[in-house]
Amino acid sequence: MALTAKLHIETALQNERTVLTKSFCTAPFKIANITEDKQQDRLQIMLMSSSPGILDDDEITLQIHVGERCSLELQTQSYQRLFQMNNGARQFLNVDLKAGASFVYIPHPMVPHRNSVFVSKSKIVLEQTSSLIWGEVMSCGRRLNGEIFEFSSFQSITEIFFSEKLVVKENILMRPGETDLNSIGQLENYTHQASLIFINKSEDINSRIEDIISLLQEQENIQFGVSRLPVHGMIVRLLGFGAEQLFDLLKNISSVLSLRKTKEKPYVA
Repeated sequence: MALTAKLHIETALQNERTVLTKSFCTAPFKIANITEDKQQDRLQIMLMSSSPGILDDDEITLQIHVGERCSLELQTQSYQRLFQMNNGARQFLNVDLKAGASFVYIPHPMVPHRNSVFVSKSKIVLEQTSSLIWGEVMSCGRRLNGEIFEFSSFQSITEIFFSEKLVVKENILMRPGETDLNSIGQLENYTHQASLIFINKSEDINSRIEDIISLLQEQENIQFGVSRLPVHGMIVRLLGFGAEQLFDLLKNISSVLSLRKTKEKPYVA
C-alpha cells in the first residue's frame, strides 16, 4: 500500500534559545528533541521512522521553517532504503530560513535496492544572513547482496534561493541501465558519492576551503573536490567505497564548519 507521509516543523527564538513552536507529522514519522545541552543555541531534532524504507508509489513531503536567528539541526535515525519498485517513489523537502537563521541537515545514506526508482526534490530559501550546511550520501546499493548499481533510476535535485532568486542548483541523475557509471567522467570505479553545501556570509570561505582540504587530504581511499559557489559558500564532493566513511566525513566537515559558532568539538569517526 502506497504511503503519503508528511512532516511540518517550525521554530522560534525564546530567551535566546531555539524552540519548536509547531510540529506535525504523520505515520511513519516521529520526531524527538535530542539536544543534550539545553543551554546551547542550536536545537537538535531527530527524525525517526517506523517504516523499513521507501516503497513503490510512496510520497514524502517535509516542510521546515526556521525562524529569525534560530539554529536548527535535523538528524535522521538510520539508512534510508529504497525498495524494489515499478512506478517509483517521490520526496519533496522545502526549507525556509529567516534572517540570521542556520540549518544543518546531513541525513543517513540512501541505499537503492534492485529496480528502485526514486526522485527527491529539495527547495531551500535563505535570506542574505542565513547559513546552511546541507549534505547527501548515495550508495551503489546492497553491495553484500551483489546489488551494485542495479537500481533503475535515482535523481536528487537541490535548488537554493536567496529570496526569489535561484543561486545554486544541484542535479544528480543516475540511471545505470543507460550510463556506464564506472566510465571516465562518471564514478570511475568508485561505488559511493557524497556532497556537502556550505553557505555562510559571515565566514572567510577561502580559509574554510583550506581547512576542509587539509582534513580530506588525510583520508584514504577517497577522491574529493572543493569549489566556491557563486554565492558566499562552497561545495564539497566526495567519491569513495563505503557509505559509512563518507557519512562520517560529512559529519566531521560539518563539525569543523560549525566549530567557530557553536564552540563544540568536531566529530571524530
